[in-house]
Amino acid sequence: MSFVHGLFISLLVGQTLASWLDYGIPPSSATVDVRVFNVVNVTLVNAAHTFIAPVVPTHEDINLPVFSFLVEHKNSNKRLMFDLGIRKDTENLAPSLQGLFTSGTVQGEQPFDITELLQAGGIPLESIDSVIWSHAHFDHIGDMSKFPNTTDLIIGSETNTETFPDFPNATLQASDFAQVISRIDRIPTLSFIGSGRQVTKIDFSNANLIFSGMKAIDFFRDGSFYLLNTPGHHPGHLTALARVTPTTFILLGGDTFHHVGEARPRPALQKNFPCPAHILEEAKTAISTDFFWSPRSRDGAFDLRSRSSQLLAVSDTPDSFYADPVASQVSLEKIATFDADPDVFVVIAHDISIRDVIPYFPASLNDWKARDLKEKTLWSFIEESNPASVFRPSTNATV
Repeated sequence: MSFVHGLFISLLVGQTLASWLDYGIPPSSATVDVRVFNVVNVTLVNAAHTFIAPVVPTHEDINLPVFSFLVEHKNSNKRLMFDLGIRKDTENLAPSLQGLFTSGTVQGEQPFDITELLQAGGIPLESIDSVIWSHAHFDHIGDMSKFPNTTDLIIGSETNTETFPDFPNATLQASDFAQVISRIDRIPTLSFIGSGRQVTKIDFSNANLIFSGMKAIDFFRDGSFYLLNTPGHHPGHLTALARVTPTTFILLGGDTFHHVGEARPRPALQKNFPCPAHILEEAKTAISTDFFWSPRSRDGAFDLRSRSSQLLAVSDTPDSFYADPVASQVSLEKIATFDADPDVFVVIAHDISIRDVIPYFPASLNDWKARDLKEKTLWSFIEESNPASVFRPSTNATV
């Protein structure tokens, strides 16, 4: 009887594992712990068109949280940061970036740097072994000079490492980097050069793992944390897949997309996560048929269930924040397969739809599935009470 029961459980587990195993992710019992900080909330004035399309009137501004992630490797007790958010002293950004703040294009009050948040939470900066930038935009790089030289910096291979003042238009500064930049396609035991910081460029060209079409590198070499190649948004853009239990994952999506409406809805998503009836009903009026349509919609009543493609597109305007909109869309399509997977919680760096409901440091995100966090938040971006709802002109807008 116990044998039959054990076999039955094994079959159930096998069915549970099938989705992510089909992506080529090897099984492993090694895990990491993921905790998130919301470093700052910003508004980019009259800039929504540089991120998404279409932009519905009264939603020309875009509001974004800025997430930073603390990842702890349980087998080795190593700690890393995935993205750092914005530095609070924006007047000390490279001169080419300061105009975004002095002009009022980027607005947001930030009382603390991520380094201060870590220390206030009992995490010594000396305990951070590595910082990984998903890419080198100012809202992800923080202020590396506040980390000790024993903290490595890890970046994508295509990252432009030109620095100010040697290059007057550069967006990075010499304090971000070390004396030597190495180029690798695997994570070796890192050595330090003099008193400088070790900077490692991740080269995916020889990666021997591919997940849902994305080249992957096993960071800790035990299946607990992978770096994924997701080009398009900015040169060197990468994302991460964190295994938080043997069978569940968190995908740290960086800026693969900025609004979940760029990834949702899709047929696989609707199949695995049917939209709740009350949100389907609200969508009839929350999504304007002047700007969005689906086969079963009628004027003034949008039908979400028959929509087979995402509501929003990646911006391809001349001033788009996506350096290569076509490559960005391909990377987004690959990430969207994980978004539809019941065992993967996708968290992009600026997801305002979940800002007010996800647990922040010191709480862990690891139990996201046990607390049904994905089911509770997946469709909330459509609800008009959610700050991500940008699908019809606001009746509260002032002229």
